Amino acid sequence: MSPTTSPNPSPSTPHILVTGGTGYIGSHTVVELIKEGYRVHILDNLSNSREETLDRIEQITGKRPEFTKLDVRDADALEDHLSHHDYDGVIHFAALKSVGESVRKPLEYYENNVVGTLNLIRAMQSAGIPNLVFSSSCTVYGQPDTLPVTEETPLKPAQSPYGESKRICEAIIRDATTAEGAPETSRSVLLRYFNPVGADPSGLIGELPTGVPDNLMPFITQTAAGIRDELQVFGNDYGTPDGTPVRDYIHVSDLARAHIRALEYMNSAEEPCSVFNVGTGEGYSVLEIIQTFEKVNNLQLPYRITERRPGDIEQIWANNEKALHTLKWSPQYGLKEMCQTAWTWQQSLEELDR
Repeated sequence: MSPTTSPNPSPSTPHILVTGGTGYIGSHTVVELIKEGYRVHILDNLSNSREETLDRIEQITGKRPEFTKLDVRDADALEDHLSHHDYDGVIHFAALKSVGESVRKPLEYYENNVVGTLNLIRAMQSAGIPNLVFSSSCTVYGQPDTLPVTEETPLKPAQSPYGESKRICEAIIRDATTAEGAPETSRSVLLRYFNPVGADPSGLIGELPTGVPDNLMPFITQTAAGIRDELQVFGNDYGTPDGTPVRDYIHVSDLARAHIRALEYMNSAEEPCSVFNVGTGEGYSVLEIIQTFEKVNNLQLPYRITERRPGDIEQIWANNEKALHTLKWSPQYGLKEMCQTAWTWQQSLEELDR
């Protein structure tokens, strides 16, 4: 599903629906899609994003994606929308995504993430849309016995309702794609993300959490900017080299490009449903991230060690060989660029909000 033209899409160019496309990963993926010549239509309820993101996407790419404000939990509205548009594929981001919040509000996560995905699949089937790229997560692995994790690593019980909602959605998509009577042309790709960080090098889009951040990098940048008094490090008694949790951090623009490679892969995929880990293959501890951020941006961060956070696992990082070889994808940014672009975005955000 590659575009036939590049900077100026025509009606014959593949038309991609992106749910949750004004969010963090969604907006970066929309930028990469437009750069590669795809026609893009965003659906988003704007519950955790801003409509001004469309302006910033246009500033970066020179093109404004189509946009409809719509909640994927509204089955009738979703089916009506898809029935009136000729989409070649869907990239599904629309979901709640905080591990910590999911522990506090599990029913909201199951309703939004699972029901929304069910509605989307039914609407796609009704409209005859064949291809789906799903935004999954390495949280489906739970705390694995062996590292790094491969796509064949057994899925253990999730440590949070967020992780469980992703595991359920994967099962739903796999079953729907492989069910007896499913269209032979139907294809789905499940991308299991590791920890996306950083921002578009332009500084115009990046992670924009509402309230107190649950993810590490925006908490770091907000602390560096003086918005937060100090950074909390949740636990230093894990079985890791420095006692803090270890994760595989990946630049969000690298992650965005993996979705385009997934769309292209579905043109020739033999199996109805494919799974890929999307990470750098390296694990970094929380303290390593803090120290790298301080070094590359020449500043110091006040931080305090606190108790472990419910739902967090000890350590995980990816074996990404399958994505490297099958999707022909590879990460281009290192930890230094992740920290630099995240800080540039935080500084630009203060200018944009004035």
